Amino acid sequence: MKSNCLTQKELADRWTISHRTLERWRWAGEGPAYMKLGGRVVYRVCDIEAFEQEAIQSTVEQRTSAH
Repeated sequence: MKSNCLTQKELADRWTISHRTLERWRWAGEGPAYMKLGGRVVYRVCDIEAFEQEAIQSTVEQRTSAH
């Protein structure tokens, strides 16, 4: 069975960013929603996908407003 959550390292690998970037985003109140379970930070796949979708929308909006 596939998990519906990713660890910080798994998400960093997915986006090819540093896990420290995710830590900084959490501290700043940015990035996708996360949960702390037993001291571990995990991200639900549905929250990751929603965050990615918002990033796509932001990019499209920036392109259309630039014209």
